[in-house]
Amino acid sequence: MTDPIPTAGITSLAAIHWLEDGVACTARWRSERGASAPQKVVLADDRTTADIAYRLACEGTGLLWRGDFQNARQLLQALIRRADKSAAKPRKASPDEAAGRAFHLHRQARAQRARVLGMLLLPFGADHQITLRRAPDTREACAQAWGVTGSDGLACVASLRDLLGMTSAFEWRKKGVEIKALGPAPTNRVHPHYGVFSPLRGEYVDLVASTALPATPVGQPLLAFDIGTGSGVLAAVLARRGVARVVATDQDARALACARENLAQLGVAAQVEVVQADLFPPGQANLVVCNPPWLPARASAPIERAVYDEDSRMLLGFLAGLADHLLPGGEGWLIMSDLAEHLGLRTRAELLAAFEQHGLTVLGRLETQAQHPKAADVNDPLHAARAAERTSLWRLGNRMDSRS
Repeated sequence: MTDPIPTAGITSLAAIHWLEDGVACTARWRSERGASAPQKVVLADDRTTADIAYRLACEGTGLLWRGDFQNARQLLQALIRRADKSAAKPRKASPDEAAGRAFHLHRQARAQRARVLGMLLLPFGADHQITLRRAPDTREACAQAWGVTGSDGLACVASLRDLLGMTSAFEWRKKGVEIKALGPAPTNRVHPHYGVFSPLRGEYVDLVASTALPATPVGQPLLAFDIGTGSGVLAAVLARRGVARVVATDQDARALACARENLAQLGVAAQVEVVQADLFPPGQANLVVCNPPWLPARASAPIERAVYDEDSRMLLGFLAGLADHLLPGGEGWLIMSDLAEHLGLRTRAELLAAFEQHGLTVLGRLETQAQHPKAADVNDPLHAARAAERTSLWRLGNRMDSRS
């Protein structure tokens, strides 16, 4: 049983409450997708049937697991089968329907599915260990996602789905992602941290690795900015290409720690300075690279912010500040998928108009076909858009340069 914690001890933290053996219990509530704690929580164990669990979860009732851990995993799989079976099959949009309809319906269905499956809850001790029979050692995986803790003596409750996400990310971090653009193995692996975008889609990295670097005056070393560095992969590619100095920025603490670790492991930390900033660092550079989230939609969870850029905030912020941060003759490289265009979320005309509005001119564009499994999955609700997707590297210059 998770030790009851006095409510006064967690007044500044999100909390979850339940009744157990007639005792009112409280624990810290953790949710990586930013969900609120269920208002109603019941205890569940090995005797709880999948049908009952699914009905309660659909009603928004949290199921705090008190049985065998491996049985909890089996119950989650049963809930997944029921959720997928009950989900309405997406119908194909007719030609006269808005192109983004399938996208919005798909996101709504995925969000509802996540809410239901997130109702199966686990108790964690203050040291992040799960206090259930046959539970694995989760302390290191949780510490990498939540941070080292235990000194406050607070137990917590989180969903089984969150735990599986953390343990999967923990394994990816240990194994790493091979980046061919960084050269031969074994010194070409990037190790993404939990909550940091993983560079599994290599086409955008290859574009940065193969595009000709801008020329600089004789004797002037090339300086580059990597805006929103994430795992640090693009900064590392630029450093391996011989860029003398790279300043990599991000505002997320997880990304900053991840980038520093990867750059040190790859042996390029002396060339790359990692700084916390919202978009640009001070000064100007010969090359400014940015790979913003590709879809202009609201993230339904904090962990989705590497994919969704609400109101195109990062994209437009980058374009608005780019000209002022380019040295004369410098280039801005914007790496963007056109998936948003195929989904009707943004038009090519709107993107070009944003270039024009912020004093930028297109120097060139390199394009490659999307290379990911969903592009070939005909059963994916967004298959038509994914199959047509292209990823581009837009070479942008300051329009004032061409007038001088």
